[in-house]
Amino acid sequence: MNLNVKNIIALSLILFSAQVIAQRQSAKSDGDSSRYSLLINPFIQIESTEAINSMYNFEFEKAHSHFNYLQKQYPWHPLPYLLKGLNYWWRIVPNYNETEWDEKFLAYMDTTKILAENVLENYNEIEGAFFLAAAYAFEGRLYSERREYRKAALAGSRSLKYLGDCSGHEEYSPELLFGDALFNYYAKWIREEYPLLRPLMVFFPKGDKKKGIEQLKEVARNAFYSRTEAQYYLMRILATEEKDIAGALQVGGYLNQQFPGNAYFHRYYARLLYQSGQYSKSEKVSVEILQKIDSAKIGYEANSGRYACFFLGHINEKWRRYEQAKNFYKKGLVYAEEAKATKMGYYFFSLLHLGIIAEKEKDPDLARSYYKRVKKAAKRSHSSYKEAKRRLKRL
Repeated sequence: MNLNVKNIIALSLILFSAQVIAQRQSAKSDGDSSRYSLLINPFIQIESTEAINSMYNFEFEKAHSHFNYLQKQYPWHPLPYLLKGLNYWWRIVPNYNETEWDEKFLAYMDTTKILAENVLENYNEIEGAFFLAAAYAFEGRLYSERREYRKAALAGSRSLKYLGDCSGHEEYSPELLFGDALFNYYAKWIREEYPLLRPLMVFFPKGDKKKGIEQLKEVARNAFYSRTEAQYYLMRILATEEKDIAGALQVGGYLNQQFPGNAYFHRYYARLLYQSGQYSKSEKVSVEILQKIDSAKIGYEANSGRYACFFLGHINEKWRRYEQAKNFYKKGLVYAEEAKATKMGYYFFSLLHLGIIAEKEKDPDLARSYYKRVKKAAKRSHSSYKEAKRRLKRL
């Protein structure tokens, strides 16, 4: 039997969880399900506030230490294990090409599911269903990023099943609205953006994008454990799908202010400032990102660097500071290669703009070489390919 890291962690966690479940079976619920709830326990929320903030601020060891304390206090409940899993998930978020933490994350999701099934069957159906829906949803998200779409679809369908068990019980906790909000938005969005998937969507409720956004805002205001996750999705949806840059900027600015150590929030805020034309602010924030990369801050790596360098390159180009622009574009290319992101738009556009600057500096041979690199790297349908082809033809 080949015991990899995930198998070893999962086996030890499963054996431990089986032990605490057996111990807990001797104390069956007396009918008061709230007695076995951690989700709505205000004292546990107060105890966990600092640790959860530490996690989102990328102070992972500090957060892990407190989650260990929760685990010792409540070894039978899925909450500590879900939080410990999320502590690894947020190490993955800044660069989804990073697979170092996958096995530990998945092992904690497995244990969360085992303990949540016990809570559902013996103590509190609503709370058990919530944690099962959450664990399957995060697991599905990772499989999707890894392009393991069959596993992602299976995890998603199981999450949806338990989400249905939670539906209609929002008075129990605002946390329960989080799953409903995401489903309502994306069920409608998938039908609109991916018509080829519509035949599959007949088996799912239709969803309601407007309602989904309203529910996300409610979770962002009123939930405890899901608040920051809701704000994260709200920022992304407003910026990418709804094209509401002003609304996304408001959320992004808040997240960056609250969690200045979070590399993902930091670079997304720089991006939103850049997209909204606030170049001076974007320049300042992007320089901060590069400084944190140089200081080896946790979470700040090549993927964040390629974003910051492109913004700084384009801003300096607009301000006709061509030497600075070229330096940032070239540095961004190096970061993109290091992050294995040479099939991404910023890589193509950095090459394209280096060619444009070369044209302005009366160096047509250098411009041609950059445009040819764009054509080699980008797909024919990409706007950078079309622009490079047009400029090559003109030269």
